[in-house]
Amino acid sequence: LSGLDPAQPYFQGTPILVRLDKSDAEFVDVIHTDSAPTIPYLGFGMTTAIGHLDFFPNGGKQMPGCGKNPVSQIVDLDGIWEGTRDFVACNHLRSYKYYSDSIIYPDGFLGYSCASYDVFDTENCFPCPKEGCPNMGHFADKFKGKIKNDFVKLYLNTGEAKDFALWRYKVTVTLSGRSKVRGYVNIALYGSGGNTRQHQIIEGALQPDNTYTSFVDAEVNVGTVTKVKFLWNNNILNPTFPKLGAATITVQSGENG
Repeated sequence: LSGLDPAQPYFQGTPILVRLDKSDAEFVDVIHTDSAPTIPYLGFGMTTAIGHLDFFPNGGKQMPGCGKNPVSQIVDLDGIWEGTRDFVACNHLRSYKYYSDSIIYPDGFLGYSCASYDVFDTENCFPCPKEGCPNMGHFADKFKGKIKNDFVKLYLNTGEAKDFALWRYKVTVTLSGRSKVRGYVNIALYGSGGNTRQHQIIEGALQPDNTYTSFVDAEVNVGTVTKVKFLWNNNILNPTFPKLGAATITVQSGENG
């Protein structure tokens, strides 16, 4: 059974007889996309873990792309009816959109087992363990025989619009140069599976010889990395023309470490 943002009002905290529960089937996977409290946020979805695998994409409360202004959302590419409906219950409806996208991307939507979404943004839940990470959506049942804990909470990020699948990489950069500057650094990954757009990984003080680590949720599965593009910008015209480079860049795939 796959639960697509199971309803919160009248169901959360009730006996398992009246709501979805892991005892309802041999394998129950759940996608939570609208789990903010009903009051004051009008969250329609359940916050509690109730399946064998519970996925909380983007933290499970606010989905990227759902905060657009109402007019742009209603007159969306999908048409006025879909846009109006999405404006009213955008987070709630993301669950089925992620599920349908997961059929097209069988290697996408990897969920990382983690204590919370805040911890997911640290190095504590990266990369996937030896047994791998389950895929949110249609292919979640590939993980059926590997579940050890009572409840498994899984976290991942998605894109703002179709195609929603993203692939997570850890990027570690050691800077080189003569003097400290302020600005930002962008990285683009090139590989056997495709190339990414530029992703900002550092902003603020850029100190040569310092090492910086950041996560990139890339819009393609890069595969074997063949090249990394490094770009920096200080946003101001500096008469001393400071130079900054990368001494080393290490890219680690979340899927296989």
